[in-house]
Amino acid sequence: MHPTKPRSNVLVRTKPLVRWLAVSMTFAALPALAQDVQSESTLPEVHVLGTAEEELKQAPGVSVITAEDIARRPPANDLSEIIRTMPGVNLTGNSSSGAYGNNRQIDLRGMGPENTLILIDGKPASSRDSVRMGRNGERNTRGDSNWVPAEAVERIEVLRGPAAARYGSGAAGGVVNIITKRPARELVGSVSLYTLLPEDNDESDTKRMGFHIAGPLSEKFSFRLYGNVNKTTSDTPEVNADAAGISVSGTTIPPAGREGVRNRDINALLRWDLLQGHTLEFEAGFSRQGNIYAGERLMGAGNAAMSTLANQGAETNTMYRRTGSVTHRGSYGEGRTSRISLAYEGTTNARLNEGLAGGIEGAISDLDAQRSTSMLDNYRLDGEYNTPLKLGGFDQVLTVGAEYSESKLDDPYSNTSTPTVAPGWTIPPEILGRDSKSDARMMALFVEDNIEITRDFILTPGLRFDRHDKFGNNWSPSLNASYTLTPTITLKGGVARAFKAPNLYQSNPNYIYSTRGNGCPIVGGVNVGGPCNIFGNDGLDPEISVNKEIGVAWRDLGWASGLTWFHNAYKNKVIADMGDQTIPPMVNGYRAFQWVNSGKAVVSGVEGYLNIPLLGNEGSVLKLNNNLTWMDKNENKSTRQPLSVIPEYTINSEVDWHPTDQLSFLLTATFYGKQKPRTMNRANGTALVGDALKSRGRYAIYSISGGYALTKETHLRVGINNLADKRLYRKDNGSAQGAETYNEPGRSFFVNLTTSF
Repeated sequence: MHPTKPRSNVLVRTKPLVRWLAVSMTFAALPALAQDVQSESTLPEVHVLGTAEEELKQAPGVSVITAEDIARRPPANDLSEIIRTMPGVNLTGNSSSGAYGNNRQIDLRGMGPENTLILIDGKPASSRDSVRMGRNGERNTRGDSNWVPAEAVERIEVLRGPAAARYGSGAAGGVVNIITKRPARELVGSVSLYTLLPEDNDESDTKRMGFHIAGPLSEKFSFRLYGNVNKTTSDTPEVNADAAGISVSGTTIPPAGREGVRNRDINALLRWDLLQGHTLEFEAGFSRQGNIYAGERLMGAGNAAMSTLANQGAETNTMYRRTGSVTHRGSYGEGRTSRISLAYEGTTNARLNEGLAGGIEGAISDLDAQRSTSMLDNYRLDGEYNTPLKLGGFDQVLTVGAEYSESKLDDPYSNTSTPTVAPGWTIPPEILGRDSKSDARMMALFVEDNIEITRDFILTPGLRFDRHDKFGNNWSPSLNASYTLTPTITLKGGVARAFKAPNLYQSNPNYIYSTRGNGCPIVGGVNVGGPCNIFGNDGLDPEISVNKEIGVAWRDLGWASGLTWFHNAYKNKVIADMGDQTIPPMVNGYRAFQWVNSGKAVVSGVEGYLNIPLLGNEGSVLKLNNNLTWMDKNENKSTRQPLSVIPEYTINSEVDWHPTDQLSFLLTATFYGKQKPRTMNRANGTALVGDALKSRGRYAIYSISGGYALTKETHLRVGINNLADKRLYRKDNGSAQGAETYNEPGRSFFVNLTTSF
């Protein structure tokens, strides 16, 4: 794994052999040039300045995971398992509530999963937006990092901080771009079989098979096809019973363990080489993910129906994702290139009906409950043009681009919550017959310039303008810089303004969350009383952050180290913390709270890495790689509450040993610092006490694996995860046990066999 990509693709100089040939040819021509004693005897040094996007991928907050890295650390199922080992990355819930604790998603620099934009080949993956967002800001979702099987990945780019601002709404924390393998000039392919077995029978196991095949169809046509079949079982309902002090019975179940999932994925790409420098790509894909229920719910102790479903390993929610795109790529010579893409993503999200606010939110109370379906359709047209130019005496590469996107959500079930009204009042007529559909349209224009001030000083300014049909205009300026102090030391930094538009649940006034009778909050020490409801709010402002970073990197003979300081000033986070709001008056017998923008927050910390070659040329035989993330601040500035529950520090280390060309070993260790929970109740602003203030202490996970090339085409890898069997258990489905709201599975054994041609 590479903390940053080498800069060779940004500035390329002619090789010594090329320069020698140029000199030789010049001397051979001297007789014809005798009268011009001023003639140059060498060709000028050639260099190529990359685009702004290429330069930004050299920023300090950028990491790259290669296909080789994934082969050495194959994930059991979800790519987040390896992405989490990058600097600045953790897996968290969508807020600091502790709810849905085992459905953790990628969190970049503590900004939360909703501020992490997942891309697949540069196109947003947004199926999680079809999952209803509860009043505490949580979704019962696995996220969008599990749509591409490991065997199909060419590399994963993880962009944090200012480098991510160019991607628009939802990238305030950063971007994870999953890049798939492309069509090949000759027929190639692979099949992988993977199995994982836990030592503890209460924990989940995995079996999966994936394949990838690519090659030419004719002189002008080539293809790529990949597929995946996977089953990861759920933890048993008893897995957390002892730790939580709750016995399994027909009426209650312990806090839920990790859900299982069944995956089915197929994706095909056809490339047409129209003419020299121009290609047209047609892509289509289909995925199905069905859960294996483990008793997951938003809060509370569960019930008999949940217990039955968990013991059955029932599939309580199923998500179907359909994608299609057409992309043209053009090259016009002299560094001028273009790309234009039209893409569609459709998601069908079918679930057993769960309690809405006003019932037991997130609970499945009836074995015969109907299934409800939400439909999300995303359409996107985007393109860009890159051209080198010389302006003001400076070589530069200018990028101009535009985007248009449209999202349509239809979720009838979430629209059925009945407002709570005061005794003697009827439901107000203006909120009857509410429309279950919501939509959003956004267009954007952006310009970036990669300017070579000197050979050692590269400046990359950018400006993005977004127009949202409900939330108006947003400007996102950015400025990044890179300065080569010496041939081995580089100083880099950047600052950018990023934003996130409110989602389709938060912004739609037709979605209502009702309190359960006396569930009104305490606001400013006053018990509000009476019926209370939370309405969507189309008058929200976008969430805004100003992201800064500065870092220094050193590389020499296989050694590499770097240190980066980052600081995000965050405001307008959209919340439904009723306790933070002004008490609204009673209107027609109901009290209408809304989703609102909160105050300011700050996220800051330090990332670093140190790679040490121990044996072989630049560590080709034995090397030690390390990275560190230390979080200094992650809190709302007015309430002092964390934005998400993440470790104070995370250290990832690996020893990579290749004693022979056929044999390799990998020893990994991850050290997590203390994790502190909220100290205030989200619903009413009162202080939490007792077990709700428990921190999750420091812990470490060690793993080991070995790989052997049985033949040139067949590779075997076996390993042990969590070698020391450090197990952590979930003790509550909400915040009653503080930060102890997720499972860390114990020792397990895996085998991965890959054959290729």
